[in-house]
Amino acid sequence: MNIPAELKYTASHEWVRVEADGTIAVGITEFAQDALGDIVFIELPKIGQALSAGKDCAVIESVKAAGDIYAPVTGEVVAVNDAVVDAPESVNADAFSAWLFKIKPANAADVDALMSAEDYAKNIG
Repeated sequence: MNIPAELKYTASHEWVRVEADGTIAVGITEFAQDALGDIVFIELPKIGQALSAGKDCAVIESVKAAGDIYAPVTGEVVAVNDAVVDAPESVNADAFSAWLFKIKPANAADVDALMSAEDYAKNIG
């Protein structure tokens, strides 16, 4: 299972990458996309939407299940990846390059509290 060391993770299987401008890109992990199977639909939050850490903010559906995507930190949505909405199967092809949305964190230190790759690997067993 691929778990890139440079990313942070949540117990609900989102990955987080800190961008050069201080925003964070959010996606789902390889573990999550494996569990979902063939992804057929993604609904993302709106730009400008305020998100609360741990609250659902997006929906992802596959041929066998639907699931919520949770905000890893509190903040504001500053970008969405329309390419994954148009081609949801791109998440199956490479979950770690298919970011879903970007957040400007209300508190940048909140990102540090997320799981490391090592902690996430232990979490998923």
